[in-house]
Amino acid sequence: MDDATFLDDVADALAGLPGVTAVALGGSRAQGTCRSDSDWDLAIYYRDGFDPETLRAIGWPGEVSELGGWGGGVFNGGAWLHIDGRPVDVHYRDLDAVEHELAEARAGRFRIEPLLFHLAGIPSYLVVGELAIARVLRGDLPRPDYPPALRRSAPPVWWGNADLVFEYARANHARHGRLAACTGLVAVAASQAAHAILAARGEWVTNEKTLLDRAGLAALDELVAVARPTPASLTHLVDDARTLARGALDAAS
Repeated sequence: MDDATFLDDVADALAGLPGVTAVALGGSRAQGTCRSDSDWDLAIYYRDGFDPETLRAIGWPGEVSELGGWGGGVFNGGAWLHIDGRPVDVHYRDLDAVEHELAEARAGRFRIEPLLFHLAGIPSYLVVGELAIARVLRGDLPRPDYPPALRRSAPPVWWGNADLVFEYARANHARHGRLAACTGLVAVAASQAAHAILAARGEWVTNEKTLLDRAGLAALDELVAVARPTPASLTHLVDDARTLARGALDAAS
C-alpha cells in the first residue's frame, strides 16, 4: 500500500471513532522533513470525551493509553501503534482544552509541564503549535499564527529558568567536579534557553528532537564532549554554554 492510500485509510478509521471531530497529521511528515523510517504522528481531536476502547477495538497492534495516561496535562495520552508495517503515534487532543490554551497563548499566558523524554518539559502552548504546523486530514481546525503577546512573554520566562539552572550547575556541581550532574543541568538549561530563542523568533516548538539545532545551539555538543570532571573544566563548560545561549537569544530578540 502506498503512503497516500495508507494515510487516507487510517484517517478514515480515526475520524469514524465516536466523539472525534477532526484528524490531523503532525510532526516531520506534515512539515516535509521526514525520513523514510519516520513515525506517522496523528492527532485525534474530540469533544465531550473520548473512549480509548474504541481505538483498541479497531485491532491495530500496539499500546493504547487511557485519557491522561501520558501525564494528564496538555499531552493527555495516545497510542503507539504498528499499522501496515508503519510506526504510528496517535495523540488525544480535547478540543475544549486546546481552544483554552489557544486563548491563553493569545493573551501571552502559558505554563510548563513535565513530560517523559523532554529535558525542559513542554509549554502548554505546544498544542497550539501543533495546530499551526499540522496538515488537517479530516474535519476543521483553527490554524493560529504565533501570538505577539506570547512572543513577548515566553522568552523571559524560559531564559529566567535557564539562567537559574546554569548558575546552580556552576555553584553546586562544577566546583566539585561532578561531571554527570553538571553536564545534565547544562543540557536542561540549554534546552530551556532554546525555547526562549525560538519564542523570540515566533517559531513553534512541538518537541525537543531538533530543538538545540533550530535554536543555533548545536555547538553545545562540542562543549560537552571536551568537559572533564574537574572544577576548572566544568566551570568553563557552564560559562561557555551560557554565553552561547545568551548570544543566540540576544540575536533573536
